Amino acid sequence: MIALLVIDMQNAFFETPELAAQQERVVSECNRLIEGFKAAGYNALLVGTEHERDKSTWTLSMLDDDQGFIFRGTEQAQSVPGLLKEDLPQLNKTRDSGFVGTNLLARLRNWGAEEVVLAGVSTHNCIAQTAADAFAHNIRVTYAKDAMASEADQDAADMLRILSTTYRQPIQSSDEILGRLSDAK
Repeated sequence: MIALLVIDMQNAFFETPELAAQQERVVSECNRLIEGFKAAGYNALLVGTEHERDKSTWTLSMLDDDQGFIFRGTEQAQSVPGLLKEDLPQLNKTRDSGFVGTNLLARLRNWGAEEVVLAGVSTHNCIAQTAADAFAHNIRVTYAKDAMASEADQDAADMLRILSTTYRQPIQSSDEILGRLSDAK
């Protein structure tokens, strides 16, 4: 079984000019994948970041800088406009990896997911960390290259090269991924 994880498609991440310029494309491709997974009877999960104002969930860099980010209930924490999120389960995280401090592994096991397709932002941070942890849990990963973006293109390319080579995690287009869904069950 295969599941789709759409990571950090939230307003806060698209405040940077680099990601804002890619927002329309990434939303469109994420929506194509969401629709395709739902139509084929596969699970999709929205994974987002939210922090508390009391610093209890802040990362080391946030604590060092005394600057929080994406507080629960704010406009920053909301999904980007146009993202097809209706009827999709959601998971909140406070670290780059969707596995750290969450029940993501249990959800994937309950679904019988042996592979995850990763989409969203940022390729070199949250997507890469989630991919590395998926590998550690013996879950295969495919990167949806059309449905991902980063504010640091070279870092993203380096991370994908390393992860796809070291962990044998393929990078595929949305068309390739959607084409595989009928074969994956």
